[in-house]
Amino acid sequence: MIAKRLIPICLILATAGCHSAPQSTYTETSIFNGQDLAGWKTPKYPECWIAKDGILTVTNNPERKGENLSTVKHYRDFVCQLEFKFGAGTVDSGVFMRNDRDQIQIGISGSLKRDMTASPYIPGKGYPVEAKGVKELLKLDDWNTLRIRAVGKTYTTWLNGAEVMSYTSASAVEEGPLGIQLHGGREMTIQYRDISVTELDSGE
Repeated sequence: MIAKRLIPICLILATAGCHSAPQSTYTETSIFNGQDLAGWKTPKYPECWIAKDGILTVTNNPERKGENLSTVKHYRDFVCQLEFKFGAGTVDSGVFMRNDRDQIQIGISGSLKRDMTASPYIPGKGYPVEAKGVKELLKLDDWNTLRIRAVGKTYTTWLNGAEVMSYTSASAVEEGPLGIQLHGGREMTIQYRDISVTELDSGE
């Protein structure tokens, strides 16, 4: 069963002037049930995506190609929140933003060879901005909470409760699926849990 709960719009927007905004509510919907991949497109390599006991464990090795796990549903403006925990190897993952191009990075950038968690990767531009304060916020051996807000072409990210990045992407697609990246050609393990989406009214 898909879990849903109502949350105040102030908590979603998390902006400085929030106290003066109307107290509307939106529905936060779990998009990972913790037991299987219902609601997600069937992956090419199912052995890489193991759902069990509330956790999605994502693994790869140097011989296997990468792939993306995409939602069946398409989204416009939204807030996506999830928890992640690094495992063994060189983790290069992320969340694709309504297409398979613009991405919010989680882990080590393959091109920069350093952690770029919560920063946007934009094809043709690389990492146009870098999330601030991630080194101090990121927990390497425990669960982290990543919140991503996409409104129109603007992406904003929070890591463990702190806003760390905002960027407007000219190449952003404004409707499409969300995706989780599994980078190919490397030994890596990352775990995800409590993946949810709150759909916003256009332009919120």
